[in-house]
Amino acid sequence: MRFVALVVSAALGLTAASVPEPVAILFIGNSFTFGDGSPVKTWRSDSVNDLNHENIGGVPALFKSFTKQAGFDYDVALETHPGVGLDYHLKNRREVVGSRPWDVVIMHGFSTLDSDKPGDPTKLIATAREMAAFLVKRNPKVEIRLTATWPRADQTYPPKGHWYGQPITAMARDVRAAYDKAATTSPAIKSVIAVGEAWLRAMDTHVADPNPYDGIAEGQINLWGRDHYHASTEGYYLEALMVFGDVTGRDPRSLGEAECSAFELGLPPPTVKALQQVAFDQLAVTRTVTPALPAMATPARCAP
Repeated sequence: MRFVALVVSAALGLTAASVPEPVAILFIGNSFTFGDGSPVKTWRSDSVNDLNHENIGGVPALFKSFTKQAGFDYDVALETHPGVGLDYHLKNRREVVGSRPWDVVIMHGFSTLDSDKPGDPTKLIATAREMAAFLVKRNPKVEIRLTATWPRADQTYPPKGHWYGQPITAMARDVRAAYDKAATTSPAIKSVIAVGEAWLRAMDTHVADPNPYDGIAEGQINLWGRDHYHASTEGYYLEALMVFGDVTGRDPRSLGEAECSAFELGLPPPTVKALQQVAFDQLAVTRTVTPALPAMATPARCAP
């Protein structure tokens, strides 16, 4: 097979040096990355490299699908563990994370910033700095992007929640402020992906219901899963759209409402269109995204 590839490359006038390598991208996270509580967790796990060998697809697999449909070439890997922040990966998974020099790394900490001290950004800031320094040693040109995660309904509406008595916007904004501080700790950190704010935008535009505890309004979706903590399939889909747009600079709407990942996961086209619009509008707040004509996906385009 290698001989055939070399013959084809020679016939096309390509040399080994002129054939671009796939962009090596690593996702470091927890259940918010691997898609706990949703079919997304194991969806297309064979399309990505789960470095912990746990058969996880998750948001990285959605990202891989989006980029493949858009004509990009990414070698996607993930290193995840449930219920942890970056401190866990630094303590227990350094060899795994540092197994190769990554071109791009997407990472986030625990959803309340600190599992022991909810709302306290100190640990996130310190561990983001330490992880960035570790990654830069493997590749000085690595581009790191932090994911500011979504607000948790279970931390907002029930009395035991840290943000109880405040609007759903409060947690999202506290989380974003913490990630903004973390992003200043290393020049390798290029952006903060506003996933939580995309969720708020979906609620503000009546795409999603802001309070699952009092029922879901007709015509709106629930971005949370049954535990009101993790995301639903729609919530993880919106997360993946935000990562796709931030990393590639491509307009998420260019994927089209018949985008094949959504088809496989059972999301109806109107929902897909609405979520792509939300992602585009949120991305446009802080960056320029490149418009592209929608690729009218069909189920056949979903083939590996």
